[in-house]
Amino acid sequence: MNDLWTVQQQEQTATEQLATGLRVNEPSDDPADFAADIENEAAQSQTDQYLQNTSSLEGQFQTADSTLSSVVTVLNQAISVGTEGGNSDLSASDLQALAQQVQGIQSQVVGLANTSYEGVYIFAGTANTQPFTLDSAQPSGVQYNGNGEVNTAQIAADRTLQSNLPGSQIFMGASASVMGSLQQLMTALQSGNTANISTATTQVSDALNYVDQQRVFYGNATDELNSNQSFLQQEQVSLQTEQNNLVGVDAAQAATNLSQAETAYNAALAAIAKVVPENLLNYLQ
Repeated sequence: MNDLWTVQQQEQTATEQLATGLRVNEPSDDPADFAADIENEAAQSQTDQYLQNTSSLEGQFQTADSTLSSVVTVLNQAISVGTEGGNSDLSASDLQALAQQVQGIQSQVVGLANTSYEGVYIFAGTANTQPFTLDSAQPSGVQYNGNGEVNTAQIAADRTLQSNLPGSQIFMGASASVMGSLQQLMTALQSGNTANISTATTQVSDALNYVDQQRVFYGNATDELNSNQSFLQQEQVSLQTEQNNLVGVDAAQAATNLSQAETAYNAALAAIAKVVPENLLNYLQ
């Protein structure tokens, strides 16, 4: 009977190992490896979280860079308008029409500067509010409602990454202001002063170059994310290999163990049949 119980346990163990693909399914199977596997799973979970953070940041950076690319496009349009407005042969009504075009461009830039990603305004600093609103009372023609702080994200166990630039830095820089230059160009066109129009057009051009410089941050950050993602993926493979070494089962060996256990079980039943009543044998079977 003791032999029968033993081979039953061996058969159950082999069956469970084949079903789960694991050699260690509960602490009693191997206390040391079971404990090590718990730590391994925690490390895998943390690595998965870092990969999710990396993926989310990558999408955010792509959105920010695409948005700034669109800003560059509309600023080029504003430069074309300013260049056209510098023509002294234009009438006052022509200049007013050009001023309205710049006003429309200003509205487009404000809309782009209010871009959000996954519900978060990417140019608001750390504030959770729409960063820009049109405000003719302001010298720049807009009101900035965000702040000048930056967010960071954990992308590895000992690695964080700055995840944004504040909108005040990108669109209202001290050396070149997108919002301010557009407002100046619109005002110059409305006044009809050719010299002021030329100066304002140059300011818009400077702002365009400044925005291009700010885009470098997102390009560099994306490169760092790609490098980090490769590292995390390799780490994930290493952890999975380690887990398999700790608690994984050799399927061929488990199948052999099951076959041997079944053979031993049948042999034990045959032996018992010779020494126990038939009704008890039927119960055991």
